[in-house]
Amino acid sequence: MIPYDFAYFKASTAEEAVELYRSLHAQGKQPVYYSGGTEIITLGRLSEVYTEAVIDIKGIAECHTLRLDRNELVMGAAVTLTKLQESNLFPLLGQAVGEIADHTARNKITLGGNICAQIYYREAALPLLIADTDVVVAGTNGRRRIPLNSIFDKRPQLEAGELLLQLITPSEYLGLPYYCIKKRRQWDVGYPLITVAALKKEDKIRVSFSGVCRFPFRDERIEECLNDTRLNPEARIERAIQHLPRPVSDDVEGSPEYRIFVLKNTLLDVLQALEGETNAHN
Repeated sequence: MIPYDFAYFKASTAEEAVELYRSLHAQGKQPVYYSGGTEIITLGRLSEVYTEAVIDIKGIAECHTLRLDRNELVMGAAVTLTKLQESNLFPLLGQAVGEIADHTARNKITLGGNICAQIYYREAALPLLIADTDVVVAGTNGRRRIPLNSIFDKRPQLEAGELLLQLITPSEYLGLPYYCIKKRRQWDVGYPLITVAALKKEDKIRVSFSGVCRFPFRDERIEECLNDTRLNPEARIERAIQHLPRPVSDDVEGSPEYRIFVLKNTLLDVLQALEGETNAHN
């Protein structure tokens, strides 16, 4: 049971949701947007999330969009991870989200909810960061469409009250060779040690990470090192590791040293799978 009371509101349009947020925030209610609700329930029980008002966005039709449209894959923020995986429209994304939590939880966790969550893994962001994905957000000044990479710093940096509506990925990325792997201390249970997602576009490997630090990230300097074929793979990886954000995570899943050891071996797997391959996947 969540140890505090909160008011519940349901919006039928993005504009209604944003106006509800503005009004409730003006009243000091600390409102939050709600789609799947798993994080509010889980962290609310631990008193790590507090709100006096939730705004349900599941009634907003465009937040449930999942379609190929004009050479773009349009994904609503309220689409569940299960639906994304089962659609197989973006195989790399489907694999990345298919190992988040368990099947019951994935039926509730949404794409937008995972990307904007407080829990630091947020693996759904990884394929989107390397596939030139745009986001559509609504706020008090209207709507804007912007590259996800331009606002992603540990999580999407949205203005107060802005609502993430959709994520749009160019269809040219959907069928590219890819590699995605989640490493755990125990292979099939527990939180991940690291997750790596990679794809190959125009003979260049793009890569993003979760679990290495306490936030998901992509760093083009790492990619430049990995793609420097003048060096052998081990040397490229050693150079790439120097550009990891700091600090590297240190928790019950693994020490920084162990994480980096596992990461180096995983990057070797990435290079072996994608270099010279035309249809690699894992």
